[in-house]
Amino acid sequence: MSRIISIHSFRGGTGKSNTTANVAAALAMKGKRIAVVDTDLNSPGIHMLFGFDLESPDLGFVLNHFLWGDCEIQEAAYDVTARLGSDIPGQVYLLPGSIKTAEISRLLREGYDVGLLNDGFDDLIDKLQLDVLLVDTHPGLSNETLLSIAITDTLLITLRPDHQDYQGTAVTVEVARKLQVPDMRLVINKMPEVYDFNQVRTLVESKYRCQVAAILPHAEEMMTLASQDIFVLRHPDHRISQEIKALVDTFV
Repeated sequence: MSRIISIHSFRGGTGKSNTTANVAAALAMKGKRIAVVDTDLNSPGIHMLFGFDLESPDLGFVLNHFLWGDCEIQEAAYDVTARLGSDIPGQVYLLPGSIKTAEISRLLREGYDVGLLNDGFDDLIDKLQLDVLLVDTHPGLSNETLLSIAITDTLLITLRPDHQDYQGTAVTVEVARKLQVPDMRLVINKMPEVYDFNQVRTLVESKYRCQVAAILPHAEEMMTLASQDIFVLRHPDHRISQEIKALVDTFV
């Protein structure tokens, strides 16, 4: 059975898109068929992690065009598996958002039909025969984000060990519970190594009454990649990669 997984955060800068891309790659390494949808349409960026050129003159449709009724949703999906390496047994499709100023401005001005997007998710799963649909959401709690979260099977909330993130995550968890999200988990990112990870896990799970699915340490190697590559593929033995793979094991 296919699964929709949304990766969300209350604030930007938590590593949400990096987490999404790494989960996608780890699932593909297990032979799964994945689509990654960039619904952070105000500031799309996950395409960079897959080395996908949104400025290519040969580029066709993107997610914005589907939302405006210009194409079918699968026409905005691009097979990026080859960019991950020749030994990936699964398949990864990317549905990017536009980085053109005029198209971002139009979206901000007019919004979009979330019902159309949610119906599109079902069509995409069916037409591409997906095992998992990963949704990289826009940070915060907009109407569009809330409606998308409401149809998700699993919600991964990313946060940093930061008091503003802790407070915002409390709001997000409460809203997700009201939306009756069936499976909600936390991913703590950029954790300094000086902290006791087990103690942090216990405290956070107690505070939010929600499972901490992974704790990803702060790493210079991640900073060096500068969002231009996928960590689990370049550093497969790193603690971050092991945490991501352990998380993915719970989905397959």
